[in-house]
Amino acid sequence: MISVHHNSSRTRRLLTAAGLVAAALAATLPGGTSARAAGSASVPVPPPKAPSAQAPRASTPAEARTAAWLKAHPKDAARFFKDLPKGGDLHNHLSGAVRTEYLIQLAADDGLCIDATMTAVAPPCGPGTRPAADALTDAGFRQEIVRAWSMQDFPEGESGHDHFFDTFGKFGAATSHRGKMLADVAGSAAAQNQTYLETMVTPASDGAKKLAAEVGWDPDLAAMHRKLLAGGRLDQLVATSKQEADASDAEFRDTAHCATANPGPACRITVRWVSQVSRNSAPERVFTQIALGLRLAERDQRFVAVNLVQPEDGEISLRDYRLHMRMLNYLHKVYPRAHITLHAGELVAGLVKPEDLTFHIDDAVRTGQAERIGHGVDLVQEDDWQRLARDMARRQIAVEVPLTSNAQILQVEGDEHPFPVYRKYGVPVVLSTDDPGVSRGDIGQEYRRAARTYALGYPELKDLARASLEYSFLPGRSLWRSDPVRQGFRPVEECQVLQSARCARFTAQNPKAQLERRQEASFRTFEIRYGG
Repeated sequence: MISVHHNSSRTRRLLTAAGLVAAALAATLPGGTSARAAGSASVPVPPPKAPSAQAPRASTPAEARTAAWLKAHPKDAARFFKDLPKGGDLHNHLSGAVRTEYLIQLAADDGLCIDATMTAVAPPCGPGTRPAADALTDAGFRQEIVRAWSMQDFPEGESGHDHFFDTFGKFGAATSHRGKMLADVAGSAAAQNQTYLETMVTPASDGAKKLAAEVGWDPDLAAMHRKLLAGGRLDQLVATSKQEADASDAEFRDTAHCATANPGPACRITVRWVSQVSRNSAPERVFTQIALGLRLAERDQRFVAVNLVQPEDGEISLRDYRLHMRMLNYLHKVYPRAHITLHAGELVAGLVKPEDLTFHIDDAVRTGQAERIGHGVDLVQEDDWQRLARDMARRQIAVEVPLTSNAQILQVEGDEHPFPVYRKYGVPVVLSTDDPGVSRGDIGQEYRRAARTYALGYPELKDLARASLEYSFLPGRSLWRSDPVRQGFRPVEECQVLQSARCARFTAQNPKAQLERRQEASFRTFEIRYGG
């Protein structure tokens, strides 16, 4: 785990956050239960309204035995959480997910150099630089790079937020091999008993930047879109993106040995791409990347969605936040079959002005047409957040929660995190990794952290894993009836008997249901192993 420096400003911020979350939980308690009973902070809250809470369910005998095993064998928890079927990872940045040691290997393979700031740079290696290959034999040098490129041995007193985001600039030159990186990340997912991965990349990055500069900004969004389409220029970027994906697929299959008699575990992972948009860029570039990502998702099934990346507290991100949401709203109407998931609410008091904490999630959901939200940490500081939470539950807008990342970047964890508030309101929650290479973690760590911090039992963990596939952007119908988080995971009519021929025919026609059915089989195997 990372040692985080607790300075006085952070303490004040966390006390505020803890009070707000405690008040939020108190607002969900039955009438007559005081806020003091839920938390000691005295924060005014509106009269409580009954949330759309997740329906409690009885454990099956197999689930009860598995839960009892975990309780009786705390020293074996690491193995339990590694073996636990964990569905999919829906919030994953490819370059930040690669193991740091493998990035060093890629840098060495490409003949890159490391400068005095521990940044990978192009050769030749001049004064003040060393070949990255030196790190393969010099353990001390290798550890210097690892610390600069990740959160390992994070320095006390340094900003976790700044160190985290600075890593990407330091190892960026080593991330040119998308297929090799995917083989590493998918291999890690397979080792954690996952079956699905949605990971973020930037398609046709140079071409999109060039086109945006040529077209320039037009506040008339329809006119802006027409300019991008003129002369088939946006479609040329779509073609380039497909070619990049083809090359990545080939490199991935070669690296993971997928076409051999002994394919690597990574080959078992179903992968979809999410096109990321650089939100701290000029408006014309942001609009161009959104349009490209959505158009690509409608024309290539390997791509499913767009997402805005880079720090949400960045100068341009804050200045243009509402503009970005309007862009998404307009382009969603043009490309209604493409999905949208958005980083929103990855903010805390002190990082931004108070008013910036009051609307980002709401605007992402209502204007930006987000089907999922990433992070959502500032929920209880949003204006009329209870209405927002109820609406997210009703519309089944899931929250992608990377607990370790939130602790490292925002220093928000435990009682300060809105994880239990979302669950109280029946908002779908999916655990995710964010950038496990940078964080030095994995998805098993996220499940174990959730279980330990929020007293989750095996049935709750099982349903979180189910949700990670249910709220994926895989095509086709689900194995489950509607609103499973609040109503319970109940099979659809065709799969009342999961092992039946009827269910097999149904899942063969629906990729999402197919993976969900496979996960149920994995749960049976897991429960036999750990519950007898």
